[in-house]
Amino acid sequence: MKLVRIKNLREDRDLTQSEMARLLNISQRAFSHYENGNRNIPIEMLIKIADIYNVSLDYLVGRSDKQEQI
Repeated sequence: MKLVRIKNLREDRDLTQSEMARLLNISQRAFSHYENGNRNIPIEMLIKIADIYNVSLDYLVGRSDKQEQI
């Protein structure tokens, strides 16, 4: 599943894939696979991404249009 919001949030914050990968302690290639939907993102990684962007998991995966974390 391609999670468009992961890329949009990264670009909105002027971060590169390499910078996000460093924050997540993964390779840039792995992050690229997540961002492009070539590899499923483990829930632990989704939680880290949501925390970095300060958004809810529901927003991150497209289940809500509200960015706020509860």
